Amino acid sequence: MEKRVLIYAPSGQDAALASKILSMAGVDNLIVATANDLAEQLLVGVGAVLTVEEALPTGALRTLGEFVKCQPNWSDLPIVLLTHRGADSPGVRQAISSLGNVTLLERPVRTLTLITSLQSVLRARDKQYQVRETDRRKDEFLASLGHELRNPLAPIRTSMGLLKHQFPGQPAVAKVSDVVERQVTHLTRLVDDLLDVARINSGKIALQRANTTFASIIGHVTELCSTAAAAKRVTIDYDLPQEEVVLYADYARVVQIVANILSNAIKFTPAQGRIEVRAFVEDCNLEIHVRDSGIGLEPAAVGRIFEMFEQSRQPTGQIASGLGIGLSLSRQFAEMHGGRVWASSEGLGKGSEFVVALPVLRDGCVEHAHEDNSTIGEADHRPKVLVVDDNRDAADTLQALFEMENCNVATAYDGFEAVSAAQRSRPDMIVMDLGMPSMDGYEAARLIRSQPGSQSILMIALTGWGQSDARQRTFEAGFDHHLIKPVNFDEIKKLAHGRFSGSH
Repeated sequence: MEKRVLIYAPSGQDAALASKILSMAGVDNLIVATANDLAEQLLVGVGAVLTVEEALPTGALRTLGEFVKCQPNWSDLPIVLLTHRGADSPGVRQAISSLGNVTLLERPVRTLTLITSLQSVLRARDKQYQVRETDRRKDEFLASLGHELRNPLAPIRTSMGLLKHQFPGQPAVAKVSDVVERQVTHLTRLVDDLLDVARINSGKIALQRANTTFASIIGHVTELCSTAAAAKRVTIDYDLPQEEVVLYADYARVVQIVANILSNAIKFTPAQGRIEVRAFVEDCNLEIHVRDSGIGLEPAAVGRIFEMFEQSRQPTGQIASGLGIGLSLSRQFAEMHGGRVWASSEGLGKGSEFVVALPVLRDGCVEHAHEDNSTIGEADHRPKVLVVDDNRDAADTLQALFEMENCNVATAYDGFEAVSAAQRSRPDMIVMDLGMPSMDGYEAARLIRSQPGSQSILMIALTGWGQSDARQRTFEAGFDHHLIKPVNFDEIKKLAHGRFSGSH
């Protein structure tokens, strides 16, 4: 399946002729009749896609674009596009810019040219599969290495405990025991990071969420990092919220997020340096700023510092110690919580600032996967509206417009949040973007419609795609209306009928 060519040319004889030619050359291929069929078969397995210019506006560009956007890092799907005018067509230019790995063949195409072009892209695809296999083996190796390294840690720690018990009050034993304890703790964290890399890459990490306070989290982080800071005589100044900040989060993972960043700051801050940890709540997010007086980052390094196994260099050119895993794990765990992490620096020698943003629990905020936190319905009779869009600016702007109509409005920034919010407090109306990562609007709508009592919800889809195929998919998913971006708010009001009645 993974070496076959999918052929999508819904009109004319191009598909049948291309299939015949490829079959004669021994190239496995399959003709797909619709864009929906193409989407399904892409998930089954594909070596390359052969399509035609005329198919782009009928769903090929959208379907291939969605697949390319979500493909794993090792994948760069080869697409062979048959055109009449080369790259002169606007549709072809759009395909080249959005799909990436596109090979253009201008018609009429010679048989030998078609065969050799597809054989060439399939060979390149084989190289991608080799990279995937290498990644898989690397993940297996990391998992095995982590488990093997963890085995001797417990007896080492236990043995030192026995020595202290056998020779109480002996300064030499106590000194050695403290050294061993510090090094075992450090090695345990490195091993845990290795295991987390393997679990994330294999999709085996699940967050264990519960209500937890930021105060408890930062207290634990301080305990973990204070020894390393004291050893370098690095001062850490804290400016933290006075009020209680509650997160619905995996306590251990959030501690790991912040501790990794603070530990990184300590590592790259010179002796007797200073680190500022500042935290505050803005809108529905807790922002934690960690600023150091350390070696800083080059502009090019800021963009790659969160990549797995990336290690900063000291000003001397020497690679820093460590595995280059901690910052990558911090970003991935933050994103799993619906948050994010970013960094900035004015340059080498001018320190760095790392920021963690995580959603908080408080009135008016949507927090997905939390059963007890009401996000939409309050004890009033205003129309309840849920706005869903991964573009936060777009969602927040639309929220403000609804609030001006005296609606009770909540926002969700991905499909998972939308499904959870609709389940907790059924809205009167949902206005949802279709092109979201992780779970798109189609799947979210289907899941919402499957919930008891959801048939009365007015669901409006917002999308940049206006083709009939997109509209059909929208209605099949359970939406009542399909609007093309940019949308005039008056259009939404008209579709809402009497839902706004009595709102003024």
